[in-house]
Amino acid sequence: MPQARANRITALAMLILSLVALLTVLTGYLRPPQTDEGASAHIFQITILALIPTILLFLVTADWKHPRRSSKPLAISVSALVCAFGALYYLEHFR
Repeated sequence: MPQARANRITALAMLILSLVALLTVLTGYLRPPQTDEGASAHIFQITILALIPTILLFLVTADWKHPRRSSKPLAISVSALVCAFGALYYLEHFR
């Protein structure tokens, strides 16, 4: 598989996984507070765990001769993750 194609695939996977993590946390606001972890917590944990090798593969296959093009999917993914962890923190501590 050519390096550019692998980078596009990992960029798409990285974006999808980070958005799934964000949407999983946001669904916690639709339910009443629970005493035990549900399936959503496990889905969130699995997506975060899957993101680690995906981000590493993205960084390895990125074309750093064009940093703006290479860093855009990474910036979007990190932004979604920051929002997800911020929402999770608020959900766990203040709600």
